[in-house]
Formats: sequence, structure tokens, C-alpha cells
Amino acid sequence: MRLNGVVRVCLVMFCWCLLVRCSCGQAQAPPNIIVILVDDLGYGDIGPYGATLQKTPALDRMASEGLRLTSFYSAPVCSVARAQLLTGCYGARVSVPGVYFPGGGQGLNPAEKTVAEYLRERGYRTACFGKWHLGDQPEFLPLQQGFDRYLGIPYSNDMQRRAKGGADPVVPLLRDNAVDRLLRDADQSEITRLYTEEALRFIRDAGEQPFFLYLPHTAVHTPIWPGAAFRGRSGNGRFGDWVEEVDWSVGQILDELRQRQLDRRTLVLFTSDNGPWLIRGADGGSAGPLRGGKGSTWEGGVRVPTVAWWPGRIPAGRSTDRIAGTIDVLPTCVELAGGVVETERPLDGRSLTPLLFAETDAAEVSGRQEHYYFSGYNLQAVRRGPWKLAVAVQPQTGGAVADDPQVVPRLYNLATDVGEQKNVAGEHPELVRELQALARAQLAAIGGDSAAERRPAGTVAQPRTLYETEPEAGREKQKQSAAGPFRALELTNPMPGETRSGRNAPQIAGRAFRVRVEFERESESGVLAAQGGAAVGWSLWLSEGCPVFSVRMGERVIEVRGARVESGRAVQLEAELQRGGKLRLSVDGVAGAETAGAGLLSRQPQEDFCVGMDNGQAVVPSAGGPFRGRIVRLQVTSP
Repeated sequence: MRLNGVVRVCLVMFCWCLLVRCSCGQAQAPPNIIVILVDDLGYGDIGPYGATLQKTPALDRMASEGLRLTSFYSAPVCSVARAQLLTGCYGARVSVPGVYFPGGGQGLNPAEKTVAEYLRERGYRTACFGKWHLGDQPEFLPLQQGFDRYLGIPYSNDMQRRAKGGADPVVPLLRDNAVDRLLRDADQSEITRLYTEEALRFIRDAGEQPFFLYLPHTAVHTPIWPGAAFRGRSGNGRFGDWVEEVDWSVGQILDELRQRQLDRRTLVLFTSDNGPWLIRGADGGSAGPLRGGKGSTWEGGVRVPTVAWWPGRIPAGRSTDRIAGTIDVLPTCVELAGGVVETERPLDGRSLTPLLFAETDAAEVSGRQEHYYFSGYNLQAVRRGPWKLAVAVQPQTGGAVADDPQVVPRLYNLATDVGEQKNVAGEHPELVRELQALARAQLAAIGGDSAAERRPAGTVAQPRTLYETEPEAGREKQKQSAAGPFRALELTNPMPGETRSGRNAPQIAGRAFRVRVEFERESESGVLAAQGGAAVGWSLWLSEGCPVFSVRMGERVIEVRGARVESGRAVQLEAELQRGGKLRLSVDGVAGAETAGAGLLSRQPQEDFCVGMDNGQAVVPSAGGPFRGRIVRLQVTSP
């Protein structure tokens, strides 16, 4: 009897130890992580952030069961946002200042350690299904950046080219490193379903191994192509239809997690890469109460609708207005996976775990007090707490408002003025000085032309497109035809910071054009007018008081310089890209410098036409900041 009692005690203790061990193992098991990134989704485009024209029941439920992050920041444009999410750094630090184009020679440097690489080291299966947009050369694609599997379009769905021998413009759908098929416009209506099916298959195949799923949707970037089952369902046209299809996709994923009892072991983060593309009208979305949209550093351009969900870990139904953003995703994921971020390559982000799991919105749980608003390498604003200081002219998007974007500096209290309508800089001079000091330090570290802490870009010496396309001459002709008739642009007393986008910008692909500008300068340098970016475009600017006309085609920049012009008087410049490819620059009607060999621009620049500045990724990064002075008249014509 005594022996049997001892045996029973031993068995009980043994079972108890096993139970404790299993419980500890479950508690310490790293979570699955899913990041859903939507393209060009505005702050006011989903139900949890006030949308009513389109219905988003899955996201509504996700928010009611999770956390809304109402001050979550991304970037003004696509590629920068994706680089920030994957590296934990501002785009300026990792030399991703703007958007990449097909067949370009730059991309996210493979030397950067992505969140996928960190998690794969921790035993995670990794997959990316969707829009990549960090370079389309083999060296830059997802499988070389830490992902085990990939299916998606490598850049924006409007970056179409005609395949050799084909009749229609197409974009490639890649599977891993190879082109799976070429998609025409109408084929894009299948893309949200394809991404979702791949994601569900990946979840089902996971087994007991933790997984990291990155799902960057092509939706809702233009052209808008909702699936057939969703057309006409919303009250907001085809844009709302595609938002509802994205919501369906979210619901499919959350339902799959619940059915497999993975919901309490999985963090899901839903967000957007930038604000709505307001110039697209009904296809462009809404920034809700925020000022501006995509391409700008106003809140509407970079503050994006974000929801975090993890039943049992994230308290349900909460909202936080603490500063957070895409740069915080990597450190958050690495901490949850039990890893440690390497110190050799500094990050800009902080882990969000204290914020995600807090029961209240207490200040002490926020890991980051400041946010820096970069446009390319130009630092345009800084936020600390509720205070946002604009330190540069910001491009005006989304219509005119009473507040003057020309005034620098401008201070806004976002706690009471989220729409950035009232400049209160004059009421808080000491706060302005403090924020200016923060901006100067960050600009010296990673901004401008000679940043001390900027890391090198990824480059390829001889880039090629992923599929064989038309010869350059044929593509040039196609682009010119697609641009439609040239409409002269003439502006009188334009406001520096004004922009023209899309069809409203000068259509210069394959065309000669002439820029005339009358101005009075106050400073030695600054951009008078520009159109384009790091792939193709032109810029008319001042360098030490001398006018410069630059034309960029890929890595090649051709320019002509004129003699120094006096300040305090009206000056007339005429810059011309001639039919034979020659650049010419004259001052006050006197013919000046000429340079041959530029050639006409092979395609229409995707970036804005800008007055008095060059927003986004500048045509000439060294061209300096905004123009200081008065622009009397600006004209762009085609001979």
C-alpha cells in the first residue's frame, strides 16, 4: 500500500511537470505574424475610420476585436513605404527615396536585413503575395530578401509595357523568381482573389511551424479592377467595389485563422502604404478629416488607417493616438519572435509591443515620441507628441485651404487640429525652436545630399525588364500616343508648392518642349520648376545664382548652365529640349548655353509637375530646396 501511494504521488508529480512544461512551451511559442498592406487606401476609406459609401464588415469586426492605431505613419509613395516596413528604417536612411520603375537599375539593397530574414532565422516560414515594388531586378526580388515564396506583380499595376509582339500593355505576374504570366488590364480583376488563395494555402500548409505572411495588395491603386463578384456592390463606384473585395480578403484570412484555432497565436496588422491618390477623382479614395493625399507630407498623405488584431493578447475595442508607423513593424516582429535586432545597422523604429498590449493609452507605453516626414531626401516636417512643425514648403494636394503652405515654419496642434488648418507657430516660439533642432539633427543624419548615416542603395550595372518588350523606339512612340494631345500650361503668379499630376501635367513623352519662367530671386539656390524623378524628368533650378536646366533619363543627367542672374529684379529664362535632343538655355532673350545628346524623354514621368520645388524623389537631388522669391509667370509649351 505504501509503495502504491508513492507510485501514485510520483505519477501525479510527473503529470504535473508535463503539464507545466507544455503550458510554458505554449506561452513561449512565437506567434504567427500577418501584415496586410493595401495600396493607396486613404484614412477615410474603411468603416473603422468613418467610411460609409463602401461596407467593410470584416475590418469593422477586426477593429472591434482589436486596436485602432489612429496616428500610424507610412510614407508619401509606394516604394518608400515598403522599404520602411521591411527594414525598420526611414527610406532616406536606406537610400529608397522614391518610386522604382520597370527595368530600373536600383532597388532595396540586399545587404539590408529585412524582417523576413530576421524571422526566417528564428525558424519562421515566410511568404510574400502581392505588389513588391522594391526593384524588379533578380537581385532585389522577394526570394533574395528573406522570403521562401512569392506570387505577385513586382511594381504598380499601371507600369505597363507592351511585350514584344503583343498588342496590349501588360504587367508581369511573378511566381518566385520567374514570370508566371503577363496580365492585361482586365486580367487584374483576378489579382485580389489570387493573392488571397495563395495566402490561405500558405496558412493551411504551415503545420506547427510559425509563419510570417506579408500580403501587399495591388488594390486599390489605379487602374481600378475589382473582381467580377464585387462590381456594382458598393455605393462608391468601382473604387468602393475594390475596397469591399479587400475587406472580403481580410475576412477570409481571419476566418481561416479562427477555424484552425490559430487566432490566439497570430498577430494580424492591417495598414496602407500611403494616403489616397486624390487627383484620380472617384478612383482616388478619401483622406477623411485629414489634409492632403498621396505624394505629400500633409497628414492625409502619410497617416494611414491601421488595425492590429490578436484575440487574447490585444485588448478588444481600443484605440490609441500614440505615434507609430511602418518603421516600427520590424522591431515589433523581431521582439515577438524572441529575436534581437542587430546593432551594427541602426533602426529608426521601436517595438510596438507595449502599445499593442496596454490596457490604456498611457503616454509611458509609447516607444517613439517623434516622427519625421521625409519627401525623398528632403525633410519637410517633424512631429513630437501632438505638435507637428513643417520646416519646408509642402506640395498642396486636395484643394486649396485658407492656411498658406508657403509660410515656413508652420506649427499645428494635431490633437485639436488634425486637418492642419491653423498655423500656431507664432504662439509657441520656444517649441518651434526645439522642433527645428530635432529636424536639423535628423536632416544631417539621413537627409539632404551628404547624409552622415545614409546606407548605400542597391544597384545593378545592366538592368533589364523581366520580360522582352518592344524596342525603345516603339515604346517611345506608344508612350507619346498614350499621352494624348499636348496642352500648353501657363500660370500667372503661381504659388510655389503647386503641383499638376497625371493628365493635368505637361505630356512630354517623346516630345520637344519649352519652359519659360519670369521670376525674382531672393536666395542663391532653389528649384523654379520640375517634372519627374529619379527615372526620367527635367528640372529648371538655380545654383549659386546661376540657372541650370537638367534632363534625366535613368542614370544619365544632361544639363546646361547659364550665367549668374541678379537678385531683386525680374529675370526671364527660356529652357528648351529640342526635337533633335539638344538642350538650350537663354537668359533675358539672349541665347546662351547649348548641349547636344540628351534625346527626347522615352516615357511620361510618373511624378508631379511642381512649381517652385521638386517633391518626392527629385530629378536632381543636389538642386537644393524650394525656390525663395517670386515667380511671376510660368509657361510650358511644345513647339
